[in-house]
Amino acid sequence: MEWFVLIASGLFEMAGVIMINRWHVTKKWRELIIMILFFGLSFLGLSYALTYIAMGTAYAIWTGIGAAGGAVVGILFFNEPGNFKRIFFLSLIILSVIGLKLVG
Repeated sequence: MEWFVLIASGLFEMAGVIMINRWHVTKKWRELIIMILFFGLSFLGLSYALTYIAMGTAYAIWTGIGAAGGAVVGILFFNEPGNFKRIFFLSLIILSVIGLKLVG
């Protein structure tokens, strides 16, 4: 259960980053409130997961999902560059998260 919560909180972190971009463009209160909600859920999930999973592993997975996921969403939906080098290093982040899960 704690791994599911950790992954979900990483996805909430990614959604919060997306909402930062949306709020920056629109400056609407709705986007700001949704952004705060996503980040709040992200921190609550991380806090719960930390009671069962080692801090270094949980934090690395949580930030890896948020960072790599945010970058992938930027490439797919926000016209950010998706060159070979960027994809290569994003792949390293994802592989590192998987490696931590396997050894942690």
